Amino acid sequence: MDMKKGYSVSLTKQQHKKEPFFAVHHTRKQHQCIQANHDATEETSSQQNQYSLKLALSSTSQNTTLLLPAFVTLLLLVTSIGTAFSHPTIVSNSSSPLPPALSHSNANNQTLRPAAVLQKLRRIRTHLDKINKPAVKTIKSPDGDLIDCVLSHQQPAFDHPQLKGQRPLDPPERPKGHTNGETVVESFQLWTDSGEACPEGTVPIRRTTEQDFLRASSVRRFGRKPRNVRRDSTGIGHEHAVVSVNGDQYFGAKASINVWTPSVTDPYEFSLSQIWVIAGSFGNDLNTIEAGWQVSPELYGDNYPRFFTYWTTDAYQATGCYNLLCSGFVQTNNRIAIGAAISPRSIYNGRQFDIGLMVWKDPKHGHWWLEFGSGLLVGYWPAYLFSHLRNHASMVQFGGEIVNSRSRGYHTGTQMGSGHFAGEGFRKAAYFRNLQVVDWDNNLLPLSNIHQLADHSNCYDIRVGSNNVWGTYFYYGGPGRNVRCP
Repeated sequence: MDMKKGYSVSLTKQQHKKEPFFAVHHTRKQHQCIQANHDATEETSSQQNQYSLKLALSSTSQNTTLLLPAFVTLLLLVTSIGTAFSHPTIVSNSSSPLPPALSHSNANNQTLRPAAVLQKLRRIRTHLDKINKPAVKTIKSPDGDLIDCVLSHQQPAFDHPQLKGQRPLDPPERPKGHTNGETVVESFQLWTDSGEACPEGTVPIRRTTEQDFLRASSVRRFGRKPRNVRRDSTGIGHEHAVVSVNGDQYFGAKASINVWTPSVTDPYEFSLSQIWVIAGSFGNDLNTIEAGWQVSPELYGDNYPRFFTYWTTDAYQATGCYNLLCSGFVQTNNRIAIGAAISPRSIYNGRQFDIGLMVWKDPKHGHWWLEFGSGLLVGYWPAYLFSHLRNHASMVQFGGEIVNSRSRGYHTGTQMGSGHFAGEGFRKAAYFRNLQVVDWDNNLLPLSNIHQLADHSNCYDIRVGSNNVWGTYFYYGGPGRNVRCP
């Protein structure tokens, strides 16, 4: 590999300020949101509104002089309602009342809207009331996100029956061999660029909006991966470039993950890079704990790489979710917002940036903890969430995954990693470095018996290596559609 020995790829805040070229690169730009098509029910509403307008026009043609004022009034009413429907308001907090178009007292407006649409929007508002908790402070991020500072014992995890009335646990014992030798940038998420911070005793939570739900392909499965995801790489439409270890008992994993901004060409596709901690079979009893970064226009409404978590205990069927969108993960940190955009990001043939992640099982209480960077505890997945992972993991995977929907009849152009093949190497291809696992005695160990897989190697590939600086590492990724990947 062509990197210099001892080259530090983790940026410090001071370095970032001294690099004017990179300061320009990281100037906050408004990314154009990629919006999903409106549901068929919304199209029906638009058609009915147009039909009402045609009836009004027809009636006015019979007696223009007498009915013109009534027609103007009706036209203004229909237009205002149609506009309100086609641009749903962003929910400002979990306790806000229904907008006028959805109010029970506004019976006239309801008669102009299909019952199915009203029912859908009421379901969305009910779900928003459940996951958006009261905030003691709200911070506006440069990318448009609203970050709510929520009292730690009021976060969504404590809606779970087994956690009601409890408070977050104290920090656990870290694995032996874990060092905090690397310097991490003080600001690694866009929302912190405002200079604002969440107070002690609170956790920052990205506010979920009506637009987030309306972009989703399914309101009922909002915040969850599709059911057909299979971690044995046979899932329909899901393609991987991963390194894995199995055949032993694993109690955690650690790696530094290079952060890029891959292009996602379809609003219902995503590109992610993550660690999987896995137990159970690849049937319906699959347990996973997942953490990394992802670009998902459907989930977040933009193309920023975002820090995310996920978990499931039944192969993505009915349990688990992204981030804090259901009761599960317990956050303990007031500096990181799960689901918020990561900044800075790597530049092709320029400065590189990576994030260190570690997941491990607390030997004392059995919960699975997550650490970001050097010593920054994010929180934990309680042991009671799982079946097989209550004991240990049977497999650990590191790498990239994309969704290939073939929505245009050919392979997607959605990129993985940097969008370049592994053979291009440092500063051009994305990488994972310093891969390790945690054993039964809470020791961090290098990987052994490594397997690598690129299930569509003409579209995305992978190359594994080892040296004294990066330990076990690999380059991975690709552009998707190309002459060898039609």
